[in-house]
Amino acid sequence: MSREAVADPRPVPKTGEAAHAATRRRSVAAIVAFARAQPTGAVCLVLILLFVLAAIAAPLAAPYDPLQQHRADLLASPGARYPLGTDALGRDVLSRILYGARTSLLIGVATILLSVVIGTFFGILSGLLGRGVDIVVQRVMDAVHAIPPIVLLLFISATLGPSLPNVIIALVVVITPGFNRLARGETLRIREETYVEAARATGAGLLRIMGRHVLPNLLASMFTLATVSFAGVIIAESALSFLGLGAPPPTPSWGGMLSDGLQYVTEAPWLVLVPAIVLSLAVFAFNLVGDALRDHLDPRMKR
Repeated sequence: MSREAVADPRPVPKTGEAAHAATRRRSVAAIVAFARAQPTGAVCLVLILLFVLAAIAAPLAAPYDPLQQHRADLLASPGARYPLGTDALGRDVLSRILYGARTSLLIGVATILLSVVIGTFFGILSGLLGRGVDIVVQRVMDAVHAIPPIVLLLFISATLGPSLPNVIIALVVVITPGFNRLARGETLRIREETYVEAARATGAGLLRIMGRHVLPNLLASMFTLATVSFAGVIIAESALSFLGLGAPPPTPSWGGMLSDGLQYVTEAPWLVLVPAIVLSLAVFAFNLVGDALRDHLDPRMKR
């Protein structure tokens, strides 16, 4: 037999559509494995996707403009024309719930992204450099963490004034220390691994070690913490809006709707029940998905 007839035992690298198809198959397999291992988490993940879809499609799904006042239908009961009734100004509750989801998700996503980026960057920097940098960064984070979160939130929000950017700033200040501590602790563990020592021996710089070796090993832990923290962000934003320090009127917000509906709780209970139920479902779903992801991704929890 000639050498040309012998098949090359080495695998042929996949390119183009074949590589994309393989990636899709792995993604689908990972989703199926998660759904089988964590059915409750999978159901809650579907619920979260419905919230996201409702927020994105609010301009199309909302039957009315959330700011439109129907003067002839003040405090109208739920019915065919207004599925969830109207408030004291004649605004459609369903439309405001849908647009309120946009407010909550916008604040949540912006807060989590900023907190993850800031906390992870300074956590990795603190863990790798140590000494003076570690002391300065951690003392600042400890000082912020030592103040009760609700007190710090109220102080920052009252000082800056009610607006969406100010709410995001206040929330970022409060939850960043949690991401920073997790990133620092994981970095202290990772930097002792042999592959990090090998990278240093070959002359790899700080940024290369951070981006190539430390950050990829942090993603699972940071993603899990971000999912759990999202529920806390929604609660905190609703609390600030309830107290008049969150999204300024007439911006639709679940917390603001709760606050406005309290004075009509006996006359129009749907003004309190509807936003309370939606808020509870959102927080419940994010908490369970975070727990399910932690159990699914953490090898110690699997064992």
